[in-house]
Amino acid sequence: MLTQDQIDFYNENGYLAVENVLTVNDLDALRQVTDDYVERSRAVTESDDIFDLEPGHSAESPKLRRIKGPAAQHELYADAMRHEGALDILAQLIGPNIRAIGHKLNMKSGSFGSPVEWHQDWAFFPHTNNNVLAIGICLDDMTEANGCLMVMPGSHKDRILDHHQDGYFVGAVTEPDFDDSAAAKLEIPAGGMSIHHGRALHGSLPNTS
Repeated sequence: MLTQDQIDFYNENGYLAVENVLTVNDLDALRQVTDDYVERSRAVTESDDIFDLEPGHSAESPKLRRIKGPAAQHELYADAMRHEGALDILAQLIGPNIRAIGHKLNMKSGSFGSPVEWHQDWAFFPHTNNNVLAIGICLDDMTEANGCLMVMPGSHKDRILDHHQDGYFVGAVTEPDFDDSAAAKLEIPAGGMSIHHGRALHGSLPNTS
């Protein structure tokens, strides 16, 4: 459960890191399932409704960027999305009536894991209810070297920046004077959880490990 200081920090900054949400046994089981999906991706030559591939992916050298809709693919992913401890934490921030609007498993393997450009989730699915947030459950340690999440503190209280170029939505901030120098890097041990508000500016680094 969260302390009042953690709740206040989230409300002020729009993000939070929480450690020790999943157990070692939880992690071992989820990693095994994920390894199995990496093996399955060897048979895929282009991204489909399950696998999102990195450039250079091949059967000999699988490079998997994302598993789409994992909770619909395997029961362990579904269990993780509905983890009682995680839901209890969310209920402290937004109340008990929690609804999931999407899920994915992002992967960043060593030397080729791609960055995620700066964006606000709100630009993808604007809501009238401001109590929208995203959580990330770390199956491995999340560090600066392997491409951790970055968030701009307090940006959830500001405007939604432009995510368009030449009249088209491109899914990333396109404003020329955008400055990310104040970004906070969330480094979280495996089993921990990241939380960020749907309006918070965030992105991630490449995996250089």
